[in-house]
Order: sequence, then C-alpha cells, then structure tokens
Amino acid sequence: MTDRRYPIGPIALKDTYSDEEIREFIRIIAEIPAEYRKRLEHLSDEDLLKTYREGSWNLRQIVHHVADLQFVHYLRMKKAISEPDYNELTLVDMNAWAAMPDSLHVPVQTSLGIFEGTHARYAYLASTLNEEQLARKYYHPLRKLWFDQKQALAMSVWHVRHHLAHIDLALGNLE
Repeated sequence: MTDRRYPIGPIALKDTYSDEEIREFIRIIAEIPAEYRKRLEHLSDEDLLKTYREGSWNLRQIVHHVADLQFVHYLRMKKAISEPDYNELTLVDMNAWAAMPDSLHVPVQTSLGIFEGTHARYAYLASTLNEEQLARKYYHPLRKLWFDQKQALAMSVWHVRHHLAHIDLALGNLE
C-alpha cells in the first residue's frame, strides 16, 4: 500500500446503483458496527492511542469520528427525505470535532453504542425509501457535486470501510 490515508482507495462514486447494490449497502450499514466493536471494545487506553500513520488521528478519535459522521450521514438522509428545501448538505469541521475533549477522552464504548444505534435506524430508514426518495438530491459544497440518496449510501459505506481499514492498519492487521 502506497498511501495509508486511503487504504481502500479514494471514494469513487458511480452515477447510479442497482437495487442489489443498494441492498448490499444497507446490509453493510446494519452489520459493520459489530466489526468495529470486535476490534475496539477490549483495547486498553494505551492501545487506543495508536495511529495508522504519522500525524493521523488515534483509534479513540477515529471511533468517535465515525459515530459522529455516520450520525451526520443519517441526519442528511432524514433531512433530504423530510424537508423539501434541504438542498445543501450539513457540513462539520471533522478535524475540530476530533480535537474536542469528548473525542480525546470519552471511552470508545460510548461511541460504539451511538454507532450501533444510529446504524440500526439508518439501515431501517434506507430500506424503506422508494425510488423517488432515493433520487432526492442535495449539494455538497466542498466536493462541488450533487448527490442522490443512492450515492449518499455509497459514500457512507465507503466512509465506514475506509476507517475500519485505518483501524486495521493501526492494529497491525493490514500492511
């Protein structure tokens, strides 16, 4: 691997996704929190300070980041489906959030619980969306792109896989 920042590669969204791909995204959203819990719940505070590359967030920060951002992904979907005027997605300063006291000191079990609960609801909501709802778009001002909810699901899945690979790198499970 040449770039530890992107162990699964950078995100590459497609223009459209099949029903089968959407079902797979929803399955991953439902099941991936268990993979995080399996890797992280028994680590010591010292282990949680491990990083996947110099200058990166540590494992504790990654877990809190994933719980935070996956909730934001879920929030964006709910807003897109329920608010007709939601055209520009909600942004957060991820580095500022990762440097806040809760991201630096709160036990990871707290965010694992948030992640599990959010993803249970996120997967359920996504599984109920019809084609019109899946086609609902919003604008991402940093990426300068419009996303529909299928692409938003793909991005969300990439995000959790991307950071799970970071965790595996920090723990020595990937090289």
